Amino acid sequence: MKEIVIISGKGGTGKTSITASFAILAGSEAVIADCDVDAADMHLLMQPVIKKSVDFYSGVIALIDENKCTNCGICADICRFNAIPLVDNQHTVKDLDCEGCGYCAKVCPEKAITMYEQNVGDWFISQTKIENTLVHAKLGIGAENSGKLVAKVKKEANQIAEKEDKEYIIVDGSPGIGCPVVSSLSGANYAVLVTEPSMSGLHDLKRVYELVKKFNIKAGCIINKSDINLDMTNKVIQFLKEESITHISSLPYDESFTKAMTVGETIVEYDHSELKDLLVKSWEIVKLEVN
Repeated sequence: MKEIVIISGKGGTGKTSITASFAILAGSEAVIADCDVDAADMHLLMQPVIKKSVDFYSGVIALIDENKCTNCGICADICRFNAIPLVDNQHTVKDLDCEGCGYCAKVCPEKAITMYEQNVGDWFISQTKIENTLVHAKLGIGAENSGKLVAKVKKEANQIAEKEDKEYIIVDGSPGIGCPVVSSLSGANYAVLVTEPSMSGLHDLKRVYELVKKFNIKAGCIINKSDINLDMTNKVIQFLKEESITHISSLPYDESFTKAMTVGETIVEYDHSELKDLLVKSWEIVKLEVN
């Protein structure tokens, strides 16, 4: 079983569309994990039917028992996050500002404050339109601990893949280099870097590859919309050569990407042009690389 993570240094590179295309091409050989939990959208292309839904709890938050509280204000004075304002003559915890440190509960003379575990989102096991398994999640509005939710999604996907003896786990990682990306890369066998030919695209490709190198993960790169700026495309290719990153493919700009999304399809389902052929070849290259 091999774990392939598709990531990008920035948003808007076409990462999820490419990941969904790989998921379609892999078919029954793969379990799919959507680890872009802050902005999950793989379901828009894979059209899953949810088979299991589970609340996800992570981190703690303060709760004031108004019946015990005397409004002495000690908790508000010591809260460095200003999360306990006085509202209508009653001290109240602002959920989005509370960091869950628990100091207020320790200093409250009336023991009126308790720390309780937060429900920060949900995770799901679903069956896609081509009947492979998709593990995905939804992080609550303003919620934190996205890295932990990513770890949960990956753990479930690994257990399913091992139980069903699948060849691949295909992971749609988050853009950037933050905690959810670190969690996405943990345990991966291969990273596919998706970029675009722009200054910001190259800059963020370099940043995310520094992270990949720290995990000692072999990587390949797909340059999307490669024909919109040939000079920058050549600079990206030069960087790939310098770092011994496999240049998987260069995809031309094609409005079919957008048209396919509007009808809820991947480009390999919707299109029968050069772009589809390039993605089919890209998936074959990735399989050769990871094996």
